[in-house]
Parts: sequence; C-alpha cells; structure tokens
Amino acid sequence: MFSIINCAARAYAQVGVETGVAAASPHHLVEMLFDAALEHIARAKEAIVARNPTRRGEAVSKVIRIVSEGLRASLDMQAGGEMAATLDQLYDYVTAQLVAATVNNRIAELDEVAQLLGALRDAWVKIAPPHAPAPSASFRCAAA
Repeated sequence: MFSIINCAARAYAQVGVETGVAAASPHHLVEMLFDAALEHIARAKEAIVARNPTRRGEAVSKVIRIVSEGLRASLDMQAGGEMAATLDQLYDYVTAQLVAATVNNRIAELDEVAQLLGALRDAWVKIAPPHAPAPSASFRCAAA
C-alpha cells in the first residue's frame, strides 16, 4: 500500500514540476535550475553523511547535468560578452569541484559549490524583470 502512495506522490510532484516549468518565464526557469541544483547538493551531502555512495553519485550527477545542460547551455556567449565568458568559466570550475567531491567523498567541495550557486541564484532573483500584471478582478465571463 505504501508503494502505491509513494508512486502517487511522485506522480503528483512531477505534475507540479511540469506545470511550474510550463508556466514559468525564462528568467524563472533559470531560478528553478539554481533551486534544483542546490536541492541536489543538499541530497549529496546527506548521502555522504549516510555513507551512501550510490545516492551521492546520483545527486552529484544531477547537479552536473543542471549546470552543464541547463545553466551553462543557457549562456548567450555573443550577447553576454565578458559576463557570459566569466560564468562559463565558473560553471567549468563548479563541475570540477563536483567531480572532486565525488572522487574524494568530501562535503567541503559541495559546500563551496552551494555557496557559489547560492550567490548566483540570489543575484539572479534580484534582477528579475517585473511580472506581468494579473488579470483584473472585475473580469467576468460572458453569460451563455
């Protein structure tokens, strides 16, 4: 019975994530990538403490994918100029630290990556464009 509940909970969570992604602005999508990376770093740290190398490896792999296929891939190297190039180098460093954390089974590298990505996330949130106005409360559907 519990496996059915767990399966249903995972399906519900997946729908929530997919709905959030579908409704998110490009800016908010990047914020979601930072949040997911930070969440998986926390999971990797928990796995190191629990001495579970399989869970640690899975969590670190997810962070590497988020950084390389999400954050790094979203850089516009031409329009972003020096800032994009600097972020590209930082993401390269972050990936190297994640690999080192896995090889050395150390939390210190994960803490450093969490600090770097957390600072980037905070800066990203501060530069968010204003949201589109909500529909007027006086809007009503036409009577059929």
